[in-house]
Amino acid sequence: MSNQAHTPSQHLNHLVNETSPYLQQHAYNPVEWYPWGEEALSLARREDKPILLSIGYSACHWCHVMAHESFENPETAAVMNRQFINIKVDREERPDLDRIYQTAHQLLTRRPGGWPLTMVLTPDQVPFFGGTYFPPAERFGLPAFRDILQRIHEFYRQNHDSIQEQNHSLIAALETDLSGNTAVLDDKPVSLAVQELAGSFDEVHGGFGTAPKFPHVASLALMLRDDDKQSQQIALFSLQRMAAGGLLDQLGGGFYRYSVDERWEIPHFEKMLYDNGPLLDRYVEAWQLTGDPFYHRAAEKTAEWGMREMQLEHGGYAASQDADTGGVEGGFYVWTQKELQSLLGEEECAVTSRYYGLDKPANFEGRWHLRLSTAPADIANTLGVTENSVLELLQSARHKLFRARKKRAELGRDDKVLVSWNALMIRGMASAAIHLRRHDFLDSAERAVTFIRNEMFREGRLVASWKDGKGKYPAYLDDYAFLIDALLILLEARWTSEDLHFAQQLADVLMEHFEDEQKGGFFFTADDHERLIHRPKSWMDESMPAGNGVAASALFRLGHLTGKLEYLDAAEKTLRAGFDIMSQYPTAHGAMLGALQAQQRGLELFVLRGESEAIRPWREKLLSGFHPFRYVLTLPDKAEGLPDALCDKPRQGEAVAYRCLGQQCSPPIRRLEELPD
Repeated sequence: MSNQAHTPSQHLNHLVNETSPYLQQHAYNPVEWYPWGEEALSLARREDKPILLSIGYSACHWCHVMAHESFENPETAAVMNRQFINIKVDREERPDLDRIYQTAHQLLTRRPGGWPLTMVLTPDQVPFFGGTYFPPAERFGLPAFRDILQRIHEFYRQNHDSIQEQNHSLIAALETDLSGNTAVLDDKPVSLAVQELAGSFDEVHGGFGTAPKFPHVASLALMLRDDDKQSQQIALFSLQRMAAGGLLDQLGGGFYRYSVDERWEIPHFEKMLYDNGPLLDRYVEAWQLTGDPFYHRAAEKTAEWGMREMQLEHGGYAASQDADTGGVEGGFYVWTQKELQSLLGEEECAVTSRYYGLDKPANFEGRWHLRLSTAPADIANTLGVTENSVLELLQSARHKLFRARKKRAELGRDDKVLVSWNALMIRGMASAAIHLRRHDFLDSAERAVTFIRNEMFREGRLVASWKDGKGKYPAYLDDYAFLIDALLILLEARWTSEDLHFAQQLADVLMEHFEDEQKGGFFFTADDHERLIHRPKSWMDESMPAGNGVAASALFRLGHLTGKLEYLDAAEKTLRAGFDIMSQYPTAHGAMLGALQAQQRGLELFVLRGESEAIRPWREKLLSGFHPFRYVLTLPDKAEGLPDALCDKPRQGEAVAYRCLGQQCSPPIRRLEELPD
């Protein structure tokens, strides 16, 4: 996030009253920016000017670059103001617009998009030109931005008919719906995805494909939950290499967005909440599967970063931390040998340099970005000391380096609260609380849920974004689906009837306002949302898991828990609607395949009743090990909202377990040794 100072004499545009930190960054540009809304759209129609739509987000490095090079340039701004109506959008607040125009960009250019996204629209909002970053002068094989603007202006004035013809074709392409509701479900798409992922696995460095390398969290979940040991090892090795490399902040915790190289060594330094919640979940699962403390530490570091750096005073989690400090990407995180020598003692420096790779050539613009380079045991052998002494020196050095780093120029943070991103972190925190036995993680998740319920749930509906006391924008599919999913894991961490009721309220809104009752699945926007040029469905994973996949998983679990068949029917209709699409491109549909995987395996539901002391060993036995399709609830004396068969109380001092597999329940289990491992 830009930290530049502004003076009252500077130009103010129409973004000045927006709450989005990204839009506020551009409120002093000489470009006459408008937020998306009727004022700008009607002005474009009235003046018959094309709309220059720029979509980005506050932690985006190349968004900052283009802003500095072009949007802060008075000459460029003059061209933009004269020839276009200029609209700036925060893609995190308006994922509906971003989804539509990213898809349109791909249709127009035959290339994937990204941020900053630069689209030119006719006054009726249909795009006829698209690109991403453009430099101020011709370079990187890209034309100069001002030259592009002039050509677009001339083309728009001279080619109205051809633009209209192209617009009709584009709208038809956007409206193409490949979903259906007649498929017979089986696990073949899961098997195909596992095979394809194994084929693209990087056996040397872990992960899938080549640089730039993203975590692909939904794919890792699919491989971890596969019965084949080789699939699990692919996921475990990838998670190990990611957390040992530069993708994880080795001092402060939290994962960066992606690696620019195939080795996971140098990241793109922004930290996004939506990455860290699911990655926290995966490292907890790796710990459950292996018992290896390495995965436990990675999960703890991530959760602790979430509480320390991202949880706001009111309880919600901030959206992101910036990649740049003082206009320098990664400057907050990297080190020189001189800095280490000035901060650490001689023994600490000798150990730390070897451990974090500072004894090797600098890996980031003449400085070092920390990664785990040499094992403590090997360092001990080299230096002729004990491994315990190495670990003690590393711990003291970490504390000193972390304290010194905190004194550097403060990282920008986008502190708006987004329901969907918060839900991903709440789920990860709740899972970590259960399996790492950290009550502070549970407290953190509960604070975030309480904030959302109190501030972002109004008259039975969610708002998507909150900042400075203002909730904005009707919530999207992801907000409802991800939050239901998170609440169900929170119920596993600790039961409250209030959270079950909240989950059902959200599910009912999802089905009433988002469901496609004819074809199955859920639209990204509600039926009473602002009318845009397209109402998409999200089947494919993007930077976050696909909303339809998470909705199917959550409704599947909620239906089995409550006995409400309408939830189960909606989940199955969603899987049938997306079955052909995920069969054609299986690895692109990890969240959908995860829901299919759960549906095919069947949910194993345990409900435990009894006094806390009596029931503790029962809960510990059921939660030990890795059982991704097991759901364990521990109910207090009063538990509302569940079928009567699950609500009988045992006698004083006793415990009882109810076990249901799918829609079939067995007699109550009254002896601990009868529980499965």
